[in-house]
Amino acid sequence: MSSAEISIVAAEDFEPGLNASSHNEGTNPQVVEVADDLQLKIIGYKPILHRTYGLIENFYTTFAALYFVGGVRVTFSTGIAAGGNLAYWTSYLITCVFTFITAAVIAEICSALPAAGSIYLWAAEAGGPKYERLFGFIVAWWSSTAWTTFCASNTQAAVNYMLSISEITVFNLDFPADSSSVRFRAVQWICTEIFLALAVLVNFLPSFMTTYNVTGAPDGWNWCLSYLATAGILIGFDASGHVAEETKNASINAAKGIFWSTVVSGIGGFLTIILFLFCAPDAETLFSFRSPQPFVPLYAVVLGQGGHIFMNVVCIIALWFNTAIAIVAASRLVFAIARDGVPPFSNWVSRVSSEGQPRNAVLVIWGISASITCTILPSGVAFTSLISAAGVPSAAAYGMICFGCFFLTPRSFPEPRWGLGKLSRPFQFISIFWNGLVVAVLFSPYEFPVTGEALNYAPIMGGVTIFAIISWWFTPTDAWLSKKHSSHSEEADTSAGEEITGDSKNVNASR
Repeated sequence: MSSAEISIVAAEDFEPGLNASSHNEGTNPQVVEVADDLQLKIIGYKPILHRTYGLIENFYTTFAALYFVGGVRVTFSTGIAAGGNLAYWTSYLITCVFTFITAAVIAEICSALPAAGSIYLWAAEAGGPKYERLFGFIVAWWSSTAWTTFCASNTQAAVNYMLSISEITVFNLDFPADSSSVRFRAVQWICTEIFLALAVLVNFLPSFMTTYNVTGAPDGWNWCLSYLATAGILIGFDASGHVAEETKNASINAAKGIFWSTVVSGIGGFLTIILFLFCAPDAETLFSFRSPQPFVPLYAVVLGQGGHIFMNVVCIIALWFNTAIAIVAASRLVFAIARDGVPPFSNWVSRVSSEGQPRNAVLVIWGISASITCTILPSGVAFTSLISAAGVPSAAAYGMICFGCFFLTPRSFPEPRWGLGKLSRPFQFISIFWNGLVVAVLFSPYEFPVTGEALNYAPIMGGVTIFAIISWWFTPTDAWLSKKHSSHSEEADTSAGEEITGDSKNVNASR
């Protein structure tokens, strides 16, 4: 019997007549919270984060982290450069279909194991008894790298808006406005560090048929590179899973948060792309602006100097808030893997404040993200490399989890309360290949012919994988706390049921 089933049974014993389908909004909040805490204890963890999120708050965690409007604006020129308008909007439609499928699979898995740092636990469970530690350690490092890199790249996106509207390109200031200039990159880096610091501090407070080729890649692969833009808009939907321990009725609401926020973001993103394609000039005019963020001079042309400043200030603020939300999700992930003893200095990283906030994990995110932004200084293509580096580990983790569920634990993975039924295994199989394609695209160089300055540094993520394998090899099995959880939940101590029902017989009898 799975951990999810045990928690449901225990909750039913607490209040007769309550069943799994009725655990949505409107049920007794105390029953739901007790069931959530019981399920967490059965997984092997003591509830220490404050559970204050409902379905709406959980939904908006991923919705805000994805932020499709900003994602489209930030990657718009990238999508146009790789294949043109036709490639951009058609690739986005394909991306939506396969991302929705992947999100549905991840949502189903989240329903079975709703805990902070969920993606890491899901991978360990999907690996089965033989590969649980290996899968867990690799995805722990992959996902941590993805989220910290995303915080860095998203902050730089906001800075690109700011530098573009600070009269460098629009008002023709006598200052370099191209990333090939070291002076420009130095200012870009300083501003990025300041914006990142401000985002961290928040966590301590209460035309459709044309093609284009700028990349220099062969025409077929140039089209495929448009997926760098489209997939980047919708990667990160596991955010709702990372705040699962702070979400009420988590096995339902966190799963819904993952799936529906992705669907809404995907549809909204497509409508935004169509709107921008109708309003944008042809590709040659767009790239003739030679701005780090081509939307800034585009707004200036369409809205005038006063209107464009207002619009871009809105963009900067929105991207900054997007970073702040991403730090929330990232810190919960880092807290969770530190709680299990995976990274160095785990005892310090996993400490939680009296308010139930993993503040030390936030500081870790800040330190790593601030270090990553230093790649701005030596590289003129650091921004696209950051986008790739942020997307590669997440896509690889999604694919690994789906691979494990499909091939290694098809019968032993815990039963979810929010499930896909007969679609579950086909969706898992499709997601393996889709995420493999996304990883290949994100690893690819973005400018051809390839030079040292234009190199895509995303393949350095292979070093993260090697480090993950080394830490897995040298960390004793007994030191990995998630061993309690992944020794498969049916062996879990059901005495937790007594805390709710006063009698564990009902739980045992239900097996």
